[in-house]
Amino acid sequence: MNVLIIGSGGREHAIAWKLSQSEYCDKIFVAPGNAGTAQYGTTAAVDVHNFDELAKFATDFNIMMIVVGPENTLVEGIHDYFQGSEYLKHILVIGPKKAGAMLEGSKDFCKAFFQRYNIPTAAYQTFTEDTFAQATAYLRSHTFPAVLKADGLAAGKGVIIAQDYDEAVDALEDMLRNKRFGAASSKVVIEEYLEGIEASVFILTDGKDYVLLPEAKDYKRIGEGDTGLNTGGMGAVSPVPFVDDVFMQKVKERVIEPTIRGMQEDKLEYTGFLFIGLMNVKGEPYVIEYNVRLGDPETEAILPRIKSDLFELFRALHDHKLSEFKLEIDPRTATTVFLVSGGYPEGFEKGKEISGLENVPSDVLVFHAGTKRVNGKLVNNGGRVITVTALGDTMEEALEKANAAAAAITWQDRYYRHDIGFDLRGTLA
Repeated sequence: MNVLIIGSGGREHAIAWKLSQSEYCDKIFVAPGNAGTAQYGTTAAVDVHNFDELAKFATDFNIMMIVVGPENTLVEGIHDYFQGSEYLKHILVIGPKKAGAMLEGSKDFCKAFFQRYNIPTAAYQTFTEDTFAQATAYLRSHTFPAVLKADGLAAGKGVIIAQDYDEAVDALEDMLRNKRFGAASSKVVIEEYLEGIEASVFILTDGKDYVLLPEAKDYKRIGEGDTGLNTGGMGAVSPVPFVDDVFMQKVKERVIEPTIRGMQEDKLEYTGFLFIGLMNVKGEPYVIEYNVRLGDPETEAILPRIKSDLFELFRALHDHKLSEFKLEIDPRTATTVFLVSGGYPEGFEKGKEISGLENVPSDVLVFHAGTKRVNGKLVNNGGRVITVTALGDTMEEALEKANAAAAAITWQDRYYRHDIGFDLRGTLA
C-alpha cells in the first residue's frame, strides 16, 4: 500500500521512519518533506494546502492512506475533502474531519467542550474586541498570573502569561486591537494559571474506541532551567515518571472517556490522534489543551518506544478494531534533544552547512526538521533543525547518549539545551 505523509518536520520524519519498518508499506511519499525524509520515502513537491493538487497526486500515485502531521491542514478540512469525493473516499485519512479539528482550531470551542462534558480544566472566559471593556473588568478581579490565549492557530506562539493587571491589559490590547496574531487573536481566551508540572498523553481513536500511546513531557522554553522565550519544543522525555498507574487511571476516567463520549454526542467524526496537554496539579489532572495530531518533538520520543507495527495500528483504526489491538511498548526511556538555529525563536540565518552526522552512534536516532540539500550539501532551513533520540535503561543513560549525539552535530551558531529531563530527576543544570 502506498502512503502519503503530509508535513516537513521531525514528526513527519519519525512517522516515515516508523512506517518504513512495516512489510505492508510499499511506497512512502512525504509532502513537502525535508532532507531527512528522503531516506525513507520520496519527497513530493505538492502544495499541501491545495486539496485539488493533493487529490491529483493521490490518484496519480495510487495513495491509499494519508497521514496528516500538521494541524492547519486538518483545520482546513482535508479529511472532509477526500471523504466528500466519490473517487477519493476510499483513502484512509489519519486525522479528524474539520469539525473535530476545531478542538485545536479554536481555544474557545475546546474550552466549551471541556465545560459541557465536565472535563477538568482551568476556569476561563472568552472576549472579542467588542467586549474589550468587559475583558478589562474581568481582569481586575482575576488572580495573577493569568493566561491569555489567541483563539485560533498561532503556530504555538499565541499564549501569553501575564504577571499582573497592567501586563495583561497591554497583552489583551496587543492581541485584540493590534491583531498581534492576526485572525487567530480576533477572540482571546483568558484563563486561570495552573501551578503544576506538564505532561502530554496521546491516543489514537475512531471516536468510539481508542489505543493509549506512550506519554511524554516536552520542554518549550529556549533557555536551560526552563527560561526565556517559548519555542515549538526543545526536547522531550518518555515515559514521564510521575504519570504512574494512579494518575493515568484518573486521566482515563476524567479526561479520555468523557472526551470520547463528547465526540459521539457532538457528532464529531474523529479518526486520528488526539494529543492531550495536561497539568499535574498536586496529583490531579487538568487539561490545558487538545491537539488533533501528534506533537513535535514528542513524536520523536514516543514512536521509538512503540514496538508494534504502526501501519497495522492504522489498519485497526480503519477497521474499527482498536479495542482488539495490543500495543507493545519498549519499557526503556527515550530522550529527544532538538538542535536549533542560533537566534531561534526570533531571527536566525539559514543556509549554514551541517556536519558531524557521521559521528552519531548507530543506536541514536536522527530526525530532520528544518533541513534541505543545496548543491549536495546539507544546510539548515528553519529554526528547529534536527532532533536526536536515544533510548536507555535509565533516563540518565538516555540523556547522556542524546547529549553526546547532539554535541557531535554542528553548524554555525547551532544551539541546544543540555538539561532536557533534568527536572524529572530533581536537578537543574
